[in-house]
Amino acid sequence: MKMRYALIGCGRISTNHMKAALNNDLEITAVCDIEKDHMEELLQKHGLSDDVSIRRYTDYQTMLEEVKPELVSIATESGSHAEIAVHCIDRGIHVIIEKPMAMKMRDAEEIIRRSREKGVKVSACHQNRFNVAVQEMRKALEHGRFGRLSHGSIHVRWNRNQNYYTQAPWRGTWAQDGGALMNQCIHGIDLLRWMMGDEVEEVYGVTRQQFHHYLEAEDIGMAVVKFKNGAVATIEGTTNVFPKNLEETLYLFGEKGTVKLGGTSTNNIDVWDFEDETEADDKNKGLEEQTSNVYGNGHTSLFADVIDAINNDREPYVNAVAGRNALEMVLAIYKSQKESIPVKLPLEDFASIDMEGEFGE
Repeated sequence: MKMRYALIGCGRISTNHMKAALNNDLEITAVCDIEKDHMEELLQKHGLSDDVSIRRYTDYQTMLEEVKPELVSIATESGSHAEIAVHCIDRGIHVIIEKPMAMKMRDAEEIIRRSREKGVKVSACHQNRFNVAVQEMRKALEHGRFGRLSHGSIHVRWNRNQNYYTQAPWRGTWAQDGGALMNQCIHGIDLLRWMMGDEVEEVYGVTRQQFHHYLEAEDIGMAVVKFKNGAVATIEGTTNVFPKNLEETLYLFGEKGTVKLGGTSTNNIDVWDFEDETEADDKNKGLEEQTSNVYGNGHTSLFADVIDAINNDREPYVNAVAGRNALEMVLAIYKSQKESIPVKLPLEDFASIDMEGEFGE
C-alpha cells in the first residue's frame, strides 16, 4: 500500500516537494493553495493535471478532513507553518515542514511537545543535510577525524531582487517571512550549528537593511557564535550580492582537519585535508554534486527518510528539534540586533514580529 500524501502550499518551493513525493512513490491524494492557478501550474509541471484522483482544495482543514492523508508537507508562507503543523499533528498526521519550522520560539516548542504527545513524526525541511558533500563532512566529523574543533563559518552570499519580493507580498515581512537570515540563510545556519555541536552558549549579531528598503526585514546579517564545547563560529548571510547568487560556503577547522564546502548551496567540496589521509579521501577532493537550483537534490532523500521513520517508528534524521535549533539561531541574532547585546541560549521566548519597526518601516 502506498502512503497517502497531500501538499499544502503550491508556490515557489512546492515543485521540489512534488518531485520528492513522486520519486518516493507516494500516493498524491490532494493539493491545497488559496490560489487555484498555483495548484494547476504545479500539477501541469509534473504531468499530473489530468489526474482526476488528485483533489484540489483552497482550505487545508477541509482537505485534511475529507482526504485523511498519512503524510503532509507544508510549503506555505512561513508565518502559517506552525498553525498548519499543529492542526495536522492534532489529527495524527505526520508532517514535513518547510523552513523555518515556525516564526516564534513558543510555536516551535509547541510543535515538538504535541508531536511527542501524539506520536507523530515531524521533519523540518533542512534538505541540505543530505547533500553528498555535507554527508561526507558529517561522516568525517563523527569519526573524529577533525580532532578538537577550533572554529567554523557559514557564508550565504546570494542575490534577491525586487521582482522576487513582488511575486509574493508576504516575503520580507516580519509576520510572515523575516529577512535574508530567516529565509535564505537558515539552511546554512542549520548546517553550522549541527556540525559544531548544537550546544550554543551565546550569539552576538548585527543586521542591516542596506538595499531592500521596500521590505520590513534585513538583507544582511552577521554573527559570532560561542559553542559550549569551546569552538567559535561566524555567520554571514545576505541577499545583496550583485548580480546573482555567488556561493554558500561552510568551513570547519579542527586540529587534525580542514574542510571547505562550496558551490551555490554547499554542494561541492573545495578543500578536504586531514592528518590521517587515505586513498579513499581522493574521491572527496574536488567533489561536485550537480544541482539544477539552490535548493539542491536533498528533498527526495529527506522524504525517503521520513517515510522510513514513519514505517519503523523512529525519529526522522532531520527532526523537529533540528528545526527548532535553526530557528533559535536566527531569532537570537535578531534579538541581539534589537538589544545591541550578546544573547545567551537557550532562547526562552522571541518571535520575528518582535523586530517590527527595527528598520524604520
